[in-house]
Amino acid sequence: MARCAREKSVSGIYHIMMRGINRQDIFLDEDDRCRFLEIIKRVQESGSCSIYGYCLMNNHIHLLLQEKEEELSIIMKRIGTSYAWRYNKKYDRVGHVFQNRFQSEPVDTEAYLLGVLRYIHNNPVKSKLVAKPEDYQWSSCQAYYQGQDSSGLVNTPFVLSILNGNGEAAIKQFANFMHQENADQFMDFKAKQRKSDDDLAQAIKELLNGQPIELLQTMDIAMRNKIIREIKELEGVTQRQIARVTGIHQSIIFKA
Repeated sequence: MARCAREKSVSGIYHIMMRGINRQDIFLDEDDRCRFLEIIKRVQESGSCSIYGYCLMNNHIHLLLQEKEEELSIIMKRIGTSYAWRYNKKYDRVGHVFQNRFQSEPVDTEAYLLGVLRYIHNNPVKSKLVAKPEDYQWSSCQAYYQGQDSSGLVNTPFVLSILNGNGEAAIKQFANFMHQENADQFMDFKAKQRKSDDDLAQAIKELLNGQPIELLQTMDIAMRNKIIREIKELEGVTQRQIARVTGIHQSIIFKA
């Protein structure tokens, strides 16, 4: 089946989403997140794009960027390829890291730009990881509250200037906007029903024909990996949760 052509943005600004293959985690530790931010900073500094916002979740990424000297597809290929190479090398694996093509939607008005950025920053709140968007370490929200990004990654002045020409006033307005009640609906991955640890434990026992979960830790590696792959295919589970319930290290879960 032919792929649908991407909708072009008149402004060159896009809301981008990337997801781990088979909904697997893209980031297993803080170092992974740091390396991804380094990659998008390096791409930005090459003149390819300007970054206006981001949020790194466990198994997916939101980016808000504007294409400059390169087209969006080339920018995202550079980012995805660089991270996948490093990720596969670190975890001694091969194959794709990201699921299919990245998704994108054009951002052609200031109102839509502000709304998308609020939506991106509130992803961790929606997922109940934090109570307030500015509390999440791995998004651009904190940079906006400071008025500028000390790392040089996020172009905060561009968005803040939309709100107010005065820097301090713009930051206050931005903070108020982030916390406003809203019914924002933007492009996102379809949410899946998460399994509880108890439900996952029961599902694993069924795969083991009623035998205790601890059996996985002493099982033949080939058979263990086969069952782990079947566990990862269950709806509503993450690799982090599988590691917690089985007692098997997350790197082993990932490589299986």
